Amino acid sequence: MNLNQIESIPEWTQSPSPSIFRKIEEYEQSHNHQQFLRIETEGYRLLESISHRIRQSQDIATILQKTVKEVRNFLDCDRVLIYRFETDNTGIFIAESTITAGISLLGQNMNNTCFDQEYQEYYQQGSVHIIEDINSTGLHPCQRDFLASIEVRANLVIPILLKQDLWGLLITQHCRGTRQWQQQEIDILQCISMQFGMATQQTQLQQQIQKLQIQIESERQEYKNNLQKNLKFQVLLQRILEKIRDSLDAKKLLPLVTQELADLFQLNSCQIELYNPSLTSTTVTYEYSSSLPTSQGLTREIADFPQVYQSLFQKQIWQSVEIMPGYYSSLQMMSQLACPIFDDQGILGNIWLTRQTETKFGELEISCLRQIANECAIAIRQSQLQAQTKAQIKEIEKQERHKHEFLKHLSQELRTPITNISLAAQTLESLMTPTGILDPEIVPQLLQILHNECGRENKLLNDLLTFAYLKTHPEPPTLITIDFPTWLFPIVESFRDVTSCQQQYLHLDIQSEIPDLSTDITDLEKIITLLLNQACQCTPAGKSITVSAHLNAETVELKISISGVEIPHHELSQVFQPFYRIPKHSSWQAQNTGLELILVKTMVHRLNGLIHVASANSQISFTMQFPLHPVF
Repeated sequence: MNLNQIESIPEWTQSPSPSIFRKIEEYEQSHNHQQFLRIETEGYRLLESISHRIRQSQDIATILQKTVKEVRNFLDCDRVLIYRFETDNTGIFIAESTITAGISLLGQNMNNTCFDQEYQEYYQQGSVHIIEDINSTGLHPCQRDFLASIEVRANLVIPILLKQDLWGLLITQHCRGTRQWQQQEIDILQCISMQFGMATQQTQLQQQIQKLQIQIESERQEYKNNLQKNLKFQVLLQRILEKIRDSLDAKKLLPLVTQELADLFQLNSCQIELYNPSLTSTTVTYEYSSSLPTSQGLTREIADFPQVYQSLFQKQIWQSVEIMPGYYSSLQMMSQLACPIFDDQGILGNIWLTRQTETKFGELEISCLRQIANECAIAIRQSQLQAQTKAQIKEIEKQERHKHEFLKHLSQELRTPITNISLAAQTLESLMTPTGILDPEIVPQLLQILHNECGRENKLLNDLLTFAYLKTHPEPPTLITIDFPTWLFPIVESFRDVTSCQQQYLHLDIQSEIPDLSTDITDLEKIITLLLNQACQCTPAGKSITVSAHLNAETVELKISISGVEIPHHELSQVFQPFYRIPKHSSWQAQNTGLELILVKTMVHRLNGLIHVASANSQISFTMQFPLHPVF
């Protein structure tokens, strides 16, 4: 081509003029401006839509799911996700909108080791992570591989903050190719993330309000129930107080208490157990049971349940929740509560409540039960006092009967010798005439009668005075240490002539190893003499009287046995009563006042000893035990 040809080329094929570049730039600016306006308009519309949902108080799940769909349409991208962090630094995708077939991350947990603490701190500061092309951005290989595995080419991550705390991430992903994210898009997504934070905070506040409303309603209902229970309790307490005023009999009141408590607290069982006097065991004395097997009459040893009764002895409530096997086909949880019954004089017993529940008894129930237990203590103590009063009245009546019987027998005993003396004196007087005695031979007999009856009267009065003195002057005896075998021998031998005269056999069996005995020899000698006198009067001819003594632990056991005579079994309890007489076999009976045996018992007790009488197989045995070193 020559120069002429070049000069003939059209003007439009030559280098463009500056005006064309200016037109192109103006067109691009105009196009970018229109796109800017479109993004801004649609963005504001999207923000208004989200704000409207929040104002309508829609649940957060609905807001998030609708929003991710609108954001995906707004950005014309392939996937939009909401990722929420858990407390263990893991997370879960809770909302998703995608057009990528076959790949969904909704509901999946992500525990990506590439997303470490450094990234969390990065997002915590509100920073945005922009990836326009995963292949050209300096990503860690594991991050790039993860994004590639879900077909992501461009990625934009906006943090969602809640009160300066990182709550989650708003993630937009482009899969069809690279993507240059516009600043307007980023700004709008940041506004959306702020609204997500507001919606989440609003939801949390609503949840807190609902929780408070539920709690308030629960407390209101509990207060109402407690008020109703308190009213029922006041009615029950008033009824119990009226019963206590009307009756002192705990046997009528306490069964009512168990039933009323069972109804009031909806119990399976209510029991009242009482301690024995030594506080070593308890017995279920009163019980009301609606479903559990009855335990009335059951005795529990305190030593078998030390932890339980240690608290109760300290006047403290004890309760537990445990499995109670054996009552049902399947195991059931049972709540038990024990409340001590006590007053200022000591512990009396416990109230046991049993209810099929896993919940312990409340403070109101415990407070009510304590008041009931106080009233039960009053009722039990009043009942005990009433029983003691009745027993004392019976004892006083018994003593009065014994007193009247004693006086009656005493008057008869005193009248008999006086009557005999009077008859003998009258007879003697009738024999005496001015001319002399009509029948001199009968005078000695009458004088002997007078002498015997005066002696009998004198002995009766002496025994009576001795008995009265021992009862009214309980002074300690005068102790002397004696060689008991040596001391006893002559006392027993003094009755040898009497027993031989009456054809009775007297045996003495004394253990030689008996140590020295501290005793009042006057009282002890009188005890042995009185019993040997009784033996001589009661033993038939040809039968034996045996006196034996031996050491038994720290006591000297002295036994006087009589053969050939027997006391009926029903009379054994009366042997040591005033004026009781053993069947006689000797004329000595005339010298018996009937006070000898009660004097023996009184003096044995005065020496801190014990005496027991037994009779069987035509034999009577008086067994006494005296301590070697009595303490007064």
